[in-house]
Amino acid sequence: MSVTPTRRTVLRSAAVAAALPVAGGLATGPASAAPAAHGTTDPAATNLGTNVLVFDPSMGDAAIQARVDAVFKIQESNQFGTERYALAFKPGTYNVDINVGFYTHVLGLGQHPDDVVINGHVTADAQWFQGNGTQNFWRAAENLCIVPPDGLERWAVSQAAPMRRTHVKGNMTLWPSPPGNRWSSGGFLADSVVDGQVESGSQQQWLSRNDTFGSWTGANWNMVFVGTQGAPAQSFPSPPMTTVDRTPVVREKPFLTVDAHGSYRVFVPALRRNSTGTTWASGKAAGHSIPLSAFHVARPGDSARTLNRALSQGRHLLFTPGIYKLSDPLQVSRPGTVLLGLGLATLQAVDGNSLVEVADVDDVSVAGLLLEAASAGSPVLLRVGDGRSRRNHSGRPTALFDVFARVGGVVPGGTEVAIRIDSNDVIVDHIWVWRADHGLDGSVGWSVNPAGTGFLVNGDRVTTYGLFVEHFQKYEVLWNGNHGRTYFFQNEHPYDVPTQSAWVHHGTRGYAAYKVADSVTDHRAWGLGSYCFFNLQADIYADRAYEVPDTPGVVLTDLMTVCLNGPGGGGILHCVNASGDPVQNGFGTYFMKGYSNGVATV
Repeated sequence: MSVTPTRRTVLRSAAVAAALPVAGGLATGPASAAPAAHGTTDPAATNLGTNVLVFDPSMGDAAIQARVDAVFKIQESNQFGTERYALAFKPGTYNVDINVGFYTHVLGLGQHPDDVVINGHVTADAQWFQGNGTQNFWRAAENLCIVPPDGLERWAVSQAAPMRRTHVKGNMTLWPSPPGNRWSSGGFLADSVVDGQVESGSQQQWLSRNDTFGSWTGANWNMVFVGTQGAPAQSFPSPPMTTVDRTPVVREKPFLTVDAHGSYRVFVPALRRNSTGTTWASGKAAGHSIPLSAFHVARPGDSARTLNRALSQGRHLLFTPGIYKLSDPLQVSRPGTVLLGLGLATLQAVDGNSLVEVADVDDVSVAGLLLEAASAGSPVLLRVGDGRSRRNHSGRPTALFDVFARVGGVVPGGTEVAIRIDSNDVIVDHIWVWRADHGLDGSVGWSVNPAGTGFLVNGDRVTTYGLFVEHFQKYEVLWNGNHGRTYFFQNEHPYDVPTQSAWVHHGTRGYAAYKVADSVTDHRAWGLGSYCFFNLQADIYADRAYEVPDTPGVVLTDLMTVCLNGPGGGGILHCVNASGDPVQNGFGTYFMKGYSNGVATV
């Protein structure tokens, strides 16, 4: 197996970006049996499958540590492997260190983060990749209290690696060890408290939403804070901090809990408006709880027919860790339905089909799933609604949480659109939509993993927090609906454009990464970053990174572009429309404070 050298295999300094080859291949992990999953004290947990490891304090710290370490040994460098794990901790106190590898989900099962106390570290680091954290994808931690014995929690991650609903009793750093020229490249922290200081270090971009910090230090390209107490003051671009005082509308991701009687439930937090800080700092979060008996607990091997039968019977779906090969889409038509994945549960489209189709109904939650195009010709991987609608869902909006889409990397496949939002009022809370730029042999190439648009919005009043979209071959984001709002956007143009003529439309070189349709009259976005790294030495250019109509109601605030090419490799010629300086033929950055109605502010 091999990895194509890419921007993610690059260690950067402030002035230079030098591509480094990857040492060795990517481990897929041993084929040995999974670590034993459950203690005898919790027979009810066997319903969650063999790859959900449920711990309680009576098992003993040494035994728990051994099991956690066994999972990490398999998953540390297992970037494109098939194993999936959830490490679930029942309420209590644990003296363990948890290293979090690929496809590993660490979760507390309490009602409150402080119900599960980890006297140790919950660490994402990058020693598997020579200290380069730019490929630390597909992992998660939530609903924990972390008490690092040395006072420092390390979460050096890039895309698709959320931390939610945590209480860090100490300081937190977002870059790999040891400090130095070692990068990480994008993260998401929500509904969390860090008592001490958060140090971003070499982290390139980051979104914090509804958090509380003792303080924050550091910035690189694009740091965004929404509804976060203790956030740094607005200062873009020197340093590049974007601070929005309140979160206009959001609800938090549903999460699994267990009570004192051993009964499992899924808690669905309530909708909040104009909020700051966490849902839980003042006590129990508002929301409602659904007993596990109301769910179909899915396991790998379940067919689309089996899952759709459960949905038609009015049941929710809890996906246990693993890979689900589906030849038909899951049809979600009942308001209030929850689809919740554990352990980066992965749905694969194996017959040119879509994967999840949500009807134009209220209050659906889709959370914690990796959606993969595992065959050619999928029209869309996830669709919410079906065509434009006048229905108002503002009182009970559908929401997506930690939904990740992948085209290529493991198997060749293709899709015209990865995620399409047709319904109104949808909330999108952290997604990474990725056309793979590297992966297993035979899974990546301009015609091997073709993908048109990553994120398509036709609905009105759609709000996104943490919109990561990379390497698609047409518009990466295309926004046709009115009154859209984006808080943080991170993008990379496709690396593997073979010729300029292969990437041109209507006389325009390339495609904008973020396109707001000409018909839109109201749209706002804060904290946007778009980068280029064309790796075939083909002298490729994009005319612009962002393309919007020149109308007063369309406003972009705090946006930037980056070129990571070597000399002669092309670049991005304008930031927005025809405004903004080029970044080209070598490492460079460009910052713009705002753009509206044809006027750029720099």
